[in-house]
Amino acid sequence: MRYDEGRVTRAPEVTTVLRALRLLLHACFLLLLGLGLARYLLPGPDAVAPGHPLWTRWAVVAGALLLAAVYCGGALAARHGVRRGRSLVWLAAVTALWALLSLAAPGFVWLAFPLFFLHLHLLPGAHGVVAVAVITAAAIGGQALHAADVTAGTVLGPILGAAFAVAIAVGYVALYRESERRRELIDTLTRTRDALAESQRRAGVLDERERLAREIHDTLAQGLSSIVLLLRAAESALPEAPDLAAARIAEARESASANLAEARRFVRDLAPPSLAGGDLPEALRRLCARVGRAEGIDCRLRLDGTPTALPPGYEVALLRAAQASLANVAAHARARTAVVTLGYLEGEVTLDVFDDGVGFDPGHTPRGDDGTGFGLVGLRERVALLGGRLDVESAPGQGTAIAVRLPLTREESP
Repeated sequence: MRYDEGRVTRAPEVTTVLRALRLLLHACFLLLLGLGLARYLLPGPDAVAPGHPLWTRWAVVAGALLLAAVYCGGALAARHGVRRGRSLVWLAAVTALWALLSLAAPGFVWLAFPLFFLHLHLLPGAHGVVAVAVITAAAIGGQALHAADVTAGTVLGPILGAAFAVAIAVGYVALYRESERRRELIDTLTRTRDALAESQRRAGVLDERERLAREIHDTLAQGLSSIVLLLRAAESALPEAPDLAAARIAEARESASANLAEARRFVRDLAPPSLAGGDLPEALRRLCARVGRAEGIDCRLRLDGTPTALPPGYEVALLRAAQASLANVAAHARARTAVVTLGYLEGEVTLDVFDDGVGFDPGHTPRGDDGTGFGLVGLRERVALLGGRLDVESAPGQGTAIAVRLPLTREESP
């Protein structure tokens, strides 16, 4: 137990060793009390003298039973926490009853041994040591009172018992403090673990936000931009060219359907719908055909090497790179031709997107307040996550070439 704001409370986590020591102390006290009472009642050197009145025997028996009751009551109350003042009153009552019993019969003197531990445990520091010295003197005096002569054992027994009790009490305090330090360490580790888990959760949230930002920019944002351009073209064709307007509206509807599938894919967190109907080259062919129909650009796909299966992360990254690049071509390049080249080389897979448009300065790509200007940055981050490299070559009036290189190590190859 420990003192806390006027109360003696149990340690929140007491080791098995400390519990065993407490139980041993209680058992030792009750055992010595029972032995002292038996030696007093049964025939022997410590038995009651024949000439003593009968009420003396019953008084000693009642005193022993009262001491057992008081001791057990205090021990049980200490398990639930008691005020320090009440614990000291209990200790004084136990000590006083022991002193009276020691005057009545020498067999009760040896209860001083567990009393040493009680005083050392409940009294702070030097007060406990002084109480042990007083009890030791009382035990020696009690034995001397009932003995015919005082021997060395009469004196050394209580003194050695007191010294032994002090040594055990010091060890008990050390064990208790070690238990407290261990509990504090466990609490610190638990708090650190919780803080680390929260930090990892926040990092995961930020990573997921960046991933969704790239996905939305490369798919939904580009698709919606294409729909806006197609509807503007249809609006401009009305009423002079209704057939052209209808064609543009049909292409806008097709683009809206594709973006709806992308939005549903975000919810399901599955592979891109563009890859669901075939492999990566087939998805790129459909993309080039759709861009050619929607934008009037001569968009073609070229294959270098023999197509092989790629890790799903690679296929998604390459498809997103082609989508983002062709979306920039349609929105900004004013190009007549765009060529997408997918290369399966030894040790890497490449994707090159070239257009003959107006070009731009790669070192100056400002972001707009409407979310534009994020495409190349997000694409570069996506490629970097796979250990690849993205290069942009362009100049005003000289077209643009975007090159993606993803390494195929032995572990990454299927």
